[in-house]
Parts: sequence; C-alpha cells; structure tokens
Amino acid sequence: METVWQQFIIGMKNTTVLEYIAVVAGIVSVWYSRKENILVYPIGLINTIIYIWLSFKGNLFGEAAVNFYYSVMSIYGWVLWTRKDAAHEAVVHISFSDKRWWLYQLCFFAAFYLVLYCSLLYLQKNFAPGAIPWADALAAATAFTGMWLMTKKKIESWYWWMATNFISIPLYFVKQYVFTSVYYIVLLVMAVFGLTEWMKRVKLR
Repeated sequence: METVWQQFIIGMKNTTVLEYIAVVAGIVSVWYSRKENILVYPIGLINTIIYIWLSFKGNLFGEAAVNFYYSVMSIYGWVLWTRKDAAHEAVVHISFSDKRWWLYQLCFFAAFYLVLYCSLLYLQKNFAPGAIPWADALAAATAFTGMWLMTKKKIESWYWWMATNFISIPLYFVKQYVFTSVYYIVLLVMAVFGLTEWMKRVKLR
C-alpha cells in the first residue's frame, strides 16, 4: 500500500501543465455532455488533441489512436447535434437502443477490439514495449463504441463510458500517468450521473 501511495505522489509531481489542462477540459466536456450541451465537442477537442500529443510522446500508441478517433468523432458529433429539421428542431434526440442498435454496437465493439488487439500486439513486439494489448484494446474499443453512440445520443453510450473509465483507472496508473488515472475516477462517477440525467430527459419527452 505504501509503494502505491509513493507511486501516486511521484506521479502527481511529474504531471505536466498540459496534462492538467487536458484533464480539466475533459471533465468540463463530460459535464456538458450530461447536460446535452453542444459545448461538449469544442471543449472535448482541447482534451483529445492534447492527449494525442502526450500519448505519442510517451509511446502510448493505443491511447493516441483512441484520442485521434475522439477528435474525428467530436467533429462529426458537433455537426450532427447542430442539425435541425424544417421546424428548427434538433434531428438527433436522446433515446434507448432497440435490438438492432444493440447488435450494431456489440459488432462495432468486437470488430474494433480484434483489430486493436492485433495491432497493439505487433506494436508491443516492435515499437512499444510498454503497451498492454488486451487492456489497451479493451479500453479503446469500449471508448470507440461509447463515443459513436454519444454522437447518436444513445443512452447506452454511458454504459460503454463506464467500462472505459473503469478499465482506464489502473491502466494509466501502471503507465505512470497518475493524474490521468484520478481523472478517470472522476469520469466514472460523472458517467453514472450522466446516465441518470439522460434517462430522466428521455422520460420527459
């Protein structure tokens, strides 16, 4: 326990200003997503772009891929959430997944997990010895699925976010990104509140 605490203190001391900015932007972004506010995307881009840089710098190619995907999907979600119909109403609304959407997301997750796992296994042997293929792929695939579903305002996106956050807490701690590990604890709690908030919103419609 003492060793873990010492690692935590050392990790916090080694946290860069950029990582602090990324974490704050990420927390604010999730807060806006909970409120179904379009600012989730521009603020989220600050977080993801910084983490792309930090991930490449630390040879964390799995995390870099996740954040690159986040950036692309943030732009896509930003466009999708701002679309209006002829009556000037939002085109995309919060909704539950039906059986078809559950099949889509499970296939989406499985496909990305397989591709990412194989890719990271190769990178671990040749370029990135610090990679943990099964864990990195699991965190990335759940994150990819959650982000995609969030652009569609599917309530189930929060379940995938919870899985991502739960996996990422020990994953980043082991890789000595201690402040980011704490950040994912905060995001896990926020995901629970986000799920509750979106469920309330869909019932009011």
